[in-house]
Amino acid sequence: MKTPWGEPALTRFPEDPRDRLRAWDASDEYLLRHLAEERVPLDGTVVVVGDRWGALVTALAAHRPVQITDSHLTQEATRANLARAGVEPGAVRLLTTQDPPPERIDVLLVRVPKSLALLEDQLLRLAPAVHAGTVVVGTGMVKEIHTSTLALFERILGPTRTSLAEKKARLIFGTPDPALERPGNPWPYVYTLPDGIGPAAGGTVVNHAGVFCADRLDIGTRFFLRHLPGGRGGRVVDLGCGNGVVGTSVALADPDAEVLFVDESFQAVASAEATYKANGVPGHAEFRVGDGLAGVPSGSVDLVLNNPPFHSHQATTDATAWRMFTGARRALRPGGELWVIGNRHLGYHVKLRKLFGNSRLVASDPKFVVLKAVKR
Repeated sequence: MKTPWGEPALTRFPEDPRDRLRAWDASDEYLLRHLAEERVPLDGTVVVVGDRWGALVTALAAHRPVQITDSHLTQEATRANLARAGVEPGAVRLLTTQDPPPERIDVLLVRVPKSLALLEDQLLRLAPAVHAGTVVVGTGMVKEIHTSTLALFERILGPTRTSLAEKKARLIFGTPDPALERPGNPWPYVYTLPDGIGPAAGGTVVNHAGVFCADRLDIGTRFFLRHLPGGRGGRVVDLGCGNGVVGTSVALADPDAEVLFVDESFQAVASAEATYKANGVPGHAEFRVGDGLAGVPSGSVDLVLNNPPFHSHQATTDATAWRMFTGARRALRPGGELWVIGNRHLGYHVKLRKLFGNSRLVASDPKFVVLKAVKR
């Protein structure tokens, strides 16, 4: 990536030489170019929110920025990119969306996330640290910036305007207003589960901002909950757990089960833990932010439950699903099972047969299928 501060070599995480997706885009380049051309002072506390793969903080490492991200994969990519660029350890402070933000922010750079709720939550959490002299610049591709995006900046920080578009990217400029009366933070959002979905019916869900389908139970999970295996006991993994309702349902049905909730999103794992605790489940559970089943010993799991995503930010890809399936096969004991829900058109049965040598249809409706693969 060419920047006014050099040309760092950047990769996504995990690194895959076959992956043609870059670790930056035109909106990152536009923001960095603006900072240099306008000679924005970067000698105070610089906070970068939503940096996708560490491109922004790697370019600005000499100014010792703070990165705030919801993504474990982003943090790992950032560490690798900083090391590759020869940045000294500790030059960039890495925080998650669950960590307390800096007490004072002099430059706030925001890579607009896909989730408007996550943007709202983060702006509300950061607003007390912003002062009248804070430089606020947001960036994103044109298709990612909507009227509602600008309205959030305006409502939480102050007067907001946008730049002209360049290479389908746009900048957002905010002028902080310390006298602005900000709304209260509505996150996390709590709701009650509907009837007819198995052991979790009538239970409580706690959703932090940015977690998929934050204000209601999505139809895919609803269908999955009706067809979960029961009474298995043993070690169970809710892989890509989101708000944790699937793993919580298993724990409610079988208190002897040991459930591991894992997701690469810090917001998701916080939601899963809050959901589990809100339902008073008597069993044992572990909550882990990580890269799928990395770190889980091979042959140590009896059951993996998975609703894999098929998007990486704005890109449609099956790479994440394939890595989840591969990790599940490694972690499962002989005779252990992977249960997957997905849209019919994604063709997960083909991948499961290729990897496990088998795939059985458990349930289906016009939109979704629940599939089971057994490790031989």
